[in-house]
Amino acid sequence: MRPRWPHDDATRFAGKCGTMVPVLHIYIDADGCPVKDEVYKVARRHGLAVTVVANARMRVPEDDRITLVVVGDRCDAADDWIVERAVKDDIVVTADIPLASRALQAGAVVIDQRGGSFTEDNIGTALANRELMSHLRDIGGIGGGPPPFSAGDRARFLHRLDEVIRAIRRRNP
Repeated sequence: MRPRWPHDDATRFAGKCGTMVPVLHIYIDADGCPVKDEVYKVARRHGLAVTVVANARMRVPEDDRITLVVVGDRCDAADDWIVERAVKDDIVVTADIPLASRALQAGAVVIDQRGGSFTEDNIGTALANRELMSHLRDIGGIGGGPPPFSAGDRARFLHRLDEVIRAIRRRNP
């Protein structure tokens, strides 16, 4: 297991009566993420640590389990930081498909801000669609972007995050 920052082994493994139980960790690719508050709420309810990774300072709740990491504005700096630290069964919240692919390779569980899941089965298609849409935009074939974020998207995200946490905990009792 790779070392974690800012959490040491004492926060990575915490169990009753001296047992070593993995502690789930959530990483948020925070720039432009509309569900940060929802992640904080769910993480508090489940007692999970959250690391908010961004290119610039932003406000995060004052909570010992929530950490803001500002990585600077280098291209993919936040992605690199997350992938260097995410391990099996950590949760990564991102809409960035290349980051999702890299996090899956590290063993993380990846969900997007609309409640969708990136998996080994669908990441190849997602990457190919991303490239196709980029090409079509470049040649003027299409315009615009995704539909506006909705209350339904927020509800799907909350449901998926709870579902993912429960599934990971069932695999690691």
